[in-house]
Amino acid sequence: MHRLDFPADFVWGTATASYQVEGAGREGGRSECIWDAFARKPGAVHGGENGETACDQYHRYKEDIALMAELGFKSYRFSLAWPRIIPGGDDGKVNAEGVAYYRGLIKELHDRGIKAVATIYHWDLPQSLEDKGGWPERHTAEAFADFAKVCFAEFGDTVDQWITINEPLCVAYLGYYLGVHAPGLRDIGKAIRAAHHVNLAHGLAVKAYRETGLKAPIGITWNPSTPRPATTSEADKKAALIARALESEVFMLPVLRGEYPEIVKGLNLPLPVRDGDLDIIRQKIDFIGINYYNENPVAYDPEADFKYVSKPSWQDTSDMDWPTVPGGLGRLLLWVSGIAGDLPIYITENGYASPDKVDAKGRVHDIERIRYTREHLEVCRDLIGQGVKIKGYFAWSFMDNFEWAEGYAKRFGIVHVDYATQKRTAKDSAYFFRDVIAGYGEW
Repeated sequence: MHRLDFPADFVWGTATASYQVEGAGREGGRSECIWDAFARKPGAVHGGENGETACDQYHRYKEDIALMAELGFKSYRFSLAWPRIIPGGDDGKVNAEGVAYYRGLIKELHDRGIKAVATIYHWDLPQSLEDKGGWPERHTAEAFADFAKVCFAEFGDTVDQWITINEPLCVAYLGYYLGVHAPGLRDIGKAIRAAHHVNLAHGLAVKAYRETGLKAPIGITWNPSTPRPATTSEADKKAALIARALESEVFMLPVLRGEYPEIVKGLNLPLPVRDGDLDIIRQKIDFIGINYYNENPVAYDPEADFKYVSKPSWQDTSDMDWPTVPGGLGRLLLWVSGIAGDLPIYITENGYASPDKVDAKGRVHDIERIRYTREHLEVCRDLIGQGVKIKGYFAWSFMDNFEWAEGYAKRFGIVHVDYATQKRTAKDSAYFFRDVIAGYGEW
């Protein structure tokens, strides 16, 4: 018999993001965010869909939290919507209705014995700030610091764990270079400037947090990549190093070491670093959040912008066409632990997209998601045994939701959502997690 045994203090959680689940896009004083505007662009989002209703968690959070508790989860990672709390973006005017919503959500979590893990920024930048230049402009980092200060003041007495920013790579590259996420721009220069300003925003927020005297741990969530070279050629090995530098080190090293990677410096990218910026970015953090879904091989390509391209993988793929590579999680975590020192590591997202349907008996048999999860949890268990400081795991996602540019076409949830009725149905994977959390993860 195989078992998934974890330490008694291991944190079991699940996660969502505000724009993906809340809905209430025109309620409670919320203003427009970049995803509202992006979704209106023809062809930007599958089916022309948007997050205006999403999963309606704004009105149904008590139902959702009750289900989390029933499944045994002890922590919920959610995000605070900037346009719901400061609708003007940078005018400092706090929306009392937005604050009341999150305080109600946090109270419900605590009443159910679930800790509140708040991500301050999960991609829903107020459109008014994008109109002023967005993340390529330093002003946005400064505005984010002011937003974070409001969050600390309004929720600091209740939040159990803070995450400043989710996946800076996606904010900078998917939004400003590849154009597949909001705001949908394709400008390398803007993407690189955005990368630095997202790093700076994190540092400014943590610096402000330390000045409050609050004691809950604070960290950041990255989706780092340690691509493997497609072949043993020196060119492909160099391509893998460049990919790791641009996709991981450009975000992690400034925070952990106060420096940008040498390879990035050699590419003559226009990082807008001012005197003192790296000292601000290198604030003491209490943990690292890691999001992982897949690993890809890369090869050298002199015609590519950054001299490398991804290559096909032989592994089975999810509904997102992402290969299933549990060994990649192991390689990634060993690398992260090597540069993280004694910092605890949390898996803040890990999940699998599959085209799930409710059967005639009211069940969702998502066997491939269970297999994917089990294999990745086995990696975590084994690394803990080797001394890697993995302290918790958050399943992505608690429920099916608005999957960014994919709209509602892709389902990552361990809870099925019928978007027409908003009915929630726990999938088999939810019961798998219930058993693992209860200490009966065996097969």
